[in-house]
Amino acid sequence: MKDAAPQTVYLNEYAPPAYLVDEVQLTFRLAPRATRVESRIRFRPNPDARSRAFFLHGEGLSLLAARIDGAPVTPEITDEGLTCAVPDAPFTWEAEVEISPETNTALEGLYMSRGMYCTQCEAEGFRKITYYPDRPDVMAPFTVRIEGDLPVLLSNGNPGAAGEGWAEWHDPWPKPAYLFALVAGDLVAQRDTFTTRSGRDVDLALWVRPGDEHKCAWGMEALKKSMRWDEEVYGREYDLDVFNIVAVDDFNMGAMENKGLNIFNSAAVLASPETATDANFERIESIIAHEYFHNWTGNRITCRDWFQLCLKEGLTVFRDQQFTADMRSAPVKRIDDVSMLRARQFPEDQGPLAHPVRPESYQEINNFYTATVYEKGAEVIGMLKRLIGEEGYRKALDLYFERHDGQACTIEDWLRVFEDATGRDLSQFKRWYTQAGTPRLSVEEDWQDGTYTLTFTQETPPTPGQPETAPQVIPIAVGLLSPNGDEAVPTRLLEMTETRQSFTFEGLAAKPVPSILRDFSAPVVLERVTSRSERAFLMAHDTDPFNRWEAGRSLARESLMATIREGAAPDADWLSGLAALLRDESLDPAFRAQVTGLPTQSELAQALHRAGTTPDPDAIWTATEALRDAMAEELADLAPALLDGMRVAAPYAPDAEQSGKRALAGAMLALISRRDGGAAAARQYAEADNMTLSLSALGCLLRAGKGGPELDAFHDRWQHDRLVMDKWFSLQIIQSDPAETADIARRLTEHPAFEWKNPNRFRAVMGALAMHHAGFHRADGAGYRLLADWLIRLDPVNPQTAARMMSAFQTWRRYDAGRQALLRAELERMRGAPDLSRDSAEMLDRMLG
Repeated sequence: MKDAAPQTVYLNEYAPPAYLVDEVQLTFRLAPRATRVESRIRFRPNPDARSRAFFLHGEGLSLLAARIDGAPVTPEITDEGLTCAVPDAPFTWEAEVEISPETNTALEGLYMSRGMYCTQCEAEGFRKITYYPDRPDVMAPFTVRIEGDLPVLLSNGNPGAAGEGWAEWHDPWPKPAYLFALVAGDLVAQRDTFTTRSGRDVDLALWVRPGDEHKCAWGMEALKKSMRWDEEVYGREYDLDVFNIVAVDDFNMGAMENKGLNIFNSAAVLASPETATDANFERIESIIAHEYFHNWTGNRITCRDWFQLCLKEGLTVFRDQQFTADMRSAPVKRIDDVSMLRARQFPEDQGPLAHPVRPESYQEINNFYTATVYEKGAEVIGMLKRLIGEEGYRKALDLYFERHDGQACTIEDWLRVFEDATGRDLSQFKRWYTQAGTPRLSVEEDWQDGTYTLTFTQETPPTPGQPETAPQVIPIAVGLLSPNGDEAVPTRLLEMTETRQSFTFEGLAAKPVPSILRDFSAPVVLERVTSRSERAFLMAHDTDPFNRWEAGRSLARESLMATIREGAAPDADWLSGLAALLRDESLDPAFRAQVTGLPTQSELAQALHRAGTTPDPDAIWTATEALRDAMAEELADLAPALLDGMRVAAPYAPDAEQSGKRALAGAMLALISRRDGGAAAARQYAEADNMTLSLSALGCLLRAGKGGPELDAFHDRWQHDRLVMDKWFSLQIIQSDPAETADIARRLTEHPAFEWKNPNRFRAVMGALAMHHAGFHRADGAGYRLLADWLIRLDPVNPQTAARMMSAFQTWRRYDAGRQALLRAELERMRGAPDLSRDSAEMLDRMLG
């Protein structure tokens, strides 16, 4: 167990490693509770080091022997690692340690998942395998020998010699230890090949447990599309002879980009039409692309230290967003990305867990794999690309790969490449990396004699440790519409650099309607008082798909806020505008499905809090349900026609066209079910030939208060498929009434299939509970107590998963006094748990302030 009162690590205290590594040789003799790891590492003094102290990280290791240049040594060992006297010249370190993968429930380092050996070394898991300078700026080629009685033995790089019970692997590309990987198990492979643009053939394999072979085809197709796209768009070619992916059942995250041996959470790679939804297929496509793209943005060029995490993650998220936009619909993808940013990152930026895209300090780095680093980090890349243009962006990236290949870099290195490639000064833009918080952008307008002026003011509210900020560079994409709906001024990018700044448009025939922040050109909160008629106009006429969606979303939010505050009836103008959009067959079905979505209840709570009103989760739930009922009434005639018109006769395919039609049909079925008691959903469930239709129908039945027999039949059919059973668990919570949510979740924890040590199953129940806004925030605190009970239980077993789920409590200060008291009590109870992990202690301390 980690120390609950750790030392804080600071960016400004970075020091180069005392010793560099030229070569690593590892031998693994696998045994569930007594794996032996022999290491042979060639060190040399770092001429840039500030000290010559020799320190190797190590946690939970039994050191059996250690030698320097063949001579036995006796190091001084602590809980964090070891120190030893070493020559002031190149030398070879050898060590043998023993570890117990079977009892490693934290799923970091080398552990076992249902009989399979696997690793997870990012961020600091390698130190649980052997003694090593476990930091990303120490890079070396690895040669690995694995000895064991399992049929498949895999590691990074290219395969070498092999025989019965052993295999050797060599990775010629220098890498940090966090990219090390090993897998051993009874596995089968779906194989394919990919020919690079230079004509090299790469052997591809997706390794799974026997019985999962039929779920591999989509993952393999996604991998090949990713490899081709990276060549065409970024000029990046794969650099090894093989590329392996392994599906693992027990995994804390989605996937890991280990060089040449990607390890994936099974949920992020396995799919078939019968077991996975359209959303699952799209997520798999995106995650496979993300991990593959890391080969260059993360592996070939990595981070100097973990403060630079956004250098690889923000850039790679941006690249996978580009890929999905190209594979599917760019407007739909943009709306999805912004919706996630607002749901996950904005609350983080506006609460006790706020931190810059590049943090200044941390206690436990696992706690900084956050939406700020990933999603906001990607938005920063997007802004940079907007500011310098397509040509400048490609020129800068080419220079980045050329200049820094094989290096561990910083944000300063990244920005300097753009300055050198384009001649721009990016010192002010750098504030996006160093300042926390979400800027608020207010707008004033003036119209005089054909001249239209927009005046913007930017302000970033205080965040923990940051009482004030300097003005940032904000790219504001603006278009102007004429009163008849035509575009008077096409999209123009305004570059805001001051706290208050005006921009003028001249030669206009009539006062225009502005379309501001097109394509969500910057991650800010736009504050502009507009009439309902103007937003309805934009909803009907804006040529920018994002802002068209945003106008409708704003009207829906205003209607809901009025209902919550004053009991007002749903906005009839918005409802009629929604119907008009849905009837427009020129629009992508996926886009039409998106416009039926309402602001999340957490988003409404944040909006009320920001406006000075204490949010009432029950009132928010009631208002949302009333608006959905009104939608069902308004669309009573249109919804059945759309449901029928969106049926797909062709064989199932998870492509953009079919998925968009099923998304719109699913939205219509949900509205129809509010009026017909679930009759149409029952028919769809009985006839469904894929999981998207089955799960959509089952959800509608549960929401209608029915579906008991169907739920039981679903369980009986899929009880042996762990990924489908995750859906069975979560759906019951997601579709529940708030009064019953915590009770249903508690009952599901008593189900024999609730394997709480499995991160996917734990998240299926506890994650669904936390996401059910009104159910989690039930006034008696039952949701808080249940989640806290299970987090206290999970923390000693898997502190990383427990700490990340504690973020469900981060918004506790925005609710009424009664709920605040209940939430604080649970936070303090968790903080007082015996042997609390370092991961969880840091999260709780930040939330408690």
